[in-house]
Amino acid sequence: MYTLVIDETITKYFSYPKGFTLNGNQYPADIFSKWSVEEKEAIGIYEVVFNSSNKKEEDYYINTNQSFNYADGVVTASYGTAVGKKLTDTNEVNEDGTPMLQDGVQVVTLGLKSNKKKVIKQQASGLLQPTDWYVIKANEVEGYTVPTDIANFRAEVRSQSNAMEDMIDASTTVAELKDLYEYTEQLDGTITRPLPEFPKEL
Repeated sequence: MYTLVIDETITKYFSYPKGFTLNGNQYPADIFSKWSVEEKEAIGIYEVVFNSSNKKEEDYYINTNQSFNYADGVVTASYGTAVGKKLTDTNEVNEDGTPMLQDGVQVVTLGLKSNKKKVIKQQASGLLQPTDWYVIKANEVEGYTVPTDIANFRAEVRSQSNAMEDMIDASTTVAELKDLYEYTEQLDGTITRPLPEFPKEL
């Protein structure tokens, strides 16, 4: 990306190379690739230097739009301070402050915690579903019991699911929640995260 700087002010943005007219002179798009840095800057064309130091993971944060600044012969695009997404659910309201309803039901925007727990429930369901028939058979066929390894597996899936949801609920900040999912190398060389893991599929 390039900008046109005139009198130390950014006056034009080029998201991609294209021809332009400046001071009565017409310049083709290929000057962006064929001209040297010095030649381009001599007429005010500066390549943008992107600074993403303030940008945060979009799963957890709302980043600002990039702002462009020219100083000391450099054009920089940088982000402002990111804001954490809401941890908890929000009951939406109308402009007049009344509850926002859809088909008579309160409209709710899920927060990070609910969305994370929703994923965990889906994962647990996916792990349990292949062995559901054992439980159904045990309920319908007299004298049949679920094999011990299957019963233990299903119990562990539920236990880990509950433990994960409890840890998510206990998070008080976006950073705490995000850290639960961060994998790090331990002293024994294993790569683990604070949040428990589901057992492997049978």
